[in-house]
Amino acid sequence: MTDTVTDRPPPPPPAPAGGFDLNQPTIVSLLYLASFVTGVTGLVGLVLAYVWRNDTTQLWEESHYRYLIRTFWFGLLGMVIGVILSIVLIGIPIIIAVSVWVIVRSVIALLKAQKHEPMPDPETLWV
Repeated sequence: MTDTVTDRPPPPPPAPAGGFDLNQPTIVSLLYLASFVTGVTGLVGLVLAYVWRNDTTQLWEESHYRYLIRTFWFGLLGMVIGVILSIVLIGIPIIIAVSVWVIVRSVIALLKAQKHEPMPDPETLWV
């Protein structure tokens, strides 16, 4: 008979009340948010998400990496489309909408990472 227990260690306890847990998905989310100021940290966050995705030890982290990687690529695609369409002025609202979408998804991932909760549906494009 096979054992159904996984080989992964139990999750660490959540951060104490009022504390801030600087776990890896949190770092990626913060880098995405910082990219609106610096411009380059989003790419750093993407690279870290790909690297850390293969080294994850917690089940809840896997869904965060999938969610954050998809956020980056679809956000980049939306921005490129927005920039191209800004010639006919429709791109400006698209750029604003994509920026808000990336910010909201990053904040949601950040909040769930602080609680060590998995993303409910990491494959969705909705928030």
